[in-house]
Amino acid sequence: MKAGWSTKRLDAVGTLQRGFDLPAPQRTPGPYALVTSSGPTDTHTEAKVRGPGVATGRSGSIGNVFFVEGDFWPLNTALYVKDFHGNEPRFVYYLLQLIGLERFATGAGVPTLNRNDVHGELVAVPDSRDEQRRIVAILDEAFEGLDRARANAEANLASARELFEVRRAEIFSRDAEGEDVALGEVCTNFEYGTAAKSKPTGAIPVLRMGNLQDGEIDWSDLVYSDDEADCSRYLLRAGDVLFNRTNSPAHVGKTSIFDGTRRAIFAGYLIRVTPDKKKLRPEFLNHFLNSDIAREYGHSVMGTSVNQANISAGRLRGYRMRLPSLARQSELVDELDELKRAIKPLQATFRAKIRDVADLRQSLLQKAFAGELT
Repeated sequence: MKAGWSTKRLDAVGTLQRGFDLPAPQRTPGPYALVTSSGPTDTHTEAKVRGPGVATGRSGSIGNVFFVEGDFWPLNTALYVKDFHGNEPRFVYYLLQLIGLERFATGAGVPTLNRNDVHGELVAVPDSRDEQRRIVAILDEAFEGLDRARANAEANLASARELFEVRRAEIFSRDAEGEDVALGEVCTNFEYGTAAKSKPTGAIPVLRMGNLQDGEIDWSDLVYSDDEADCSRYLLRAGDVLFNRTNSPAHVGKTSIFDGTRRAIFAGYLIRVTPDKKKLRPEFLNHFLNSDIAREYGHSVMGTSVNQANISAGRLRGYRMRLPSLARQSELVDELDELKRAIKPLQATFRAKIRDVADLRQSLLQKAFAGELT
């Protein structure tokens, strides 16, 4: 180990503590940040912790670390550093990013971080607070540039996507050509998938929400079934449209079309929508359900509970769309597919730049806490 550095338990460098309860009706906008597992999201008239401080997610969103300049109130979905033990707060902020707190998350439904699982982690730190400040200054300057590069790449990615979404929005607007219909009038079947527990291996893949990506099927991260009855009953056919009916509000409504390239069935929190092909092309339906207008309508009718949202088959039947002729549907699908193909290389380039920035950030953190920054 580099001279002037020591190995310590994390809780001897920064002791984590659960945040404080504050029910929403008791919150009053004020000068102090309210910090959740997603960071500062609101304000209050009272603070519980003196700043500057460091917080991270305890329940829900795990892994992000937040530096708070002023006094603040960490809510009970967050952990905050109760004691820095004489260390530089912003140094501890960077240290927690390096550790990768998401590794310690437990719980399948709502991820949770137990501070006791993290406190025993061994970390290397400079004994001198001046050296900690020197490292922080180097990281601050480097990350400022990386943040600008990431923001530029994200803006370019959003612009590329917007080219496609603007045209799709025009096609499915309320003033678009065609007859106004409800999905229940032009689809013959709205069916929930299998409720049986899937397995890591088996006879046939079971498609889940994570396999619905950008209107297409992603065949990675599969689970399987050996249930012969399910494999027959829920077998997907080319042109079936899969709609994700339950998860967080951001993910409810994700839709993809099944192209029949492989045999598969589908999980119970997906809905198989079967269009009447004499009236509605499956590809046109897939584009509609992925459009902003359909997603916005879905948000207006979804049922919600804690961290979960749901759109039932009954509510999905009530979605309304403008339906042109089959020939015109084919023309519009071809137009959208061609536009999507055109912007894919641009999106790949910008996503690669975002990954490169993230990799460089992690590399700098590793060098910093190995004492290699000069």
